[in-house]
Amino acid sequence: MGKKRIIKKRGGSDVSGTSRALARVPKKKVAVGRLYIVATFNNTILTLADGKGNALIAASSGALGFKGSRKSTPFAAAKVGEIIGDKAIQMGMKETSVVVKGVGAGRESAIRAFAGKGINITAIVDHTPVPHNGPRPKKARRV
Repeated sequence: MGKKRIIKKRGGSDVSGTSRALARVPKKKVAVGRLYIVATFNNTILTLADGKGNALIAASSGALGFKGSRKSTPFAAAKVGEIIGDKAIQMGMKETSVVVKGVGAGRESAIRAFAGKGINITAIVDHTPVPHNGPRPKKARRV
């Protein structure tokens, strides 16, 4: 017969990690910070750091419960931006500078969602790596 499969039902909506993501907020109070956004083709990761660059909180669209190709959508990035914005407000953050890295679809929507929470954005810097020359080409084929 084989093993019996047990299917556990989980209640809730599409994005199940939002309540859990808001549960862990550092007790540290920081007024000025830095938001790092890494937007790849597969995921969007946001990390909130203090002025010195020490990471305080982080969230990603994969951690919120999005799976597969939905992780890289602007909607998922906006949800991550809202979560990080809520956590930043709970920490007492007033203004941040934003550092963006990557070419994914969630770059702008994450910034817009974060700024929509009422935190002042002082600067947006793009640190996307750009190749200067690339790898050495293959040698010529001899026939």
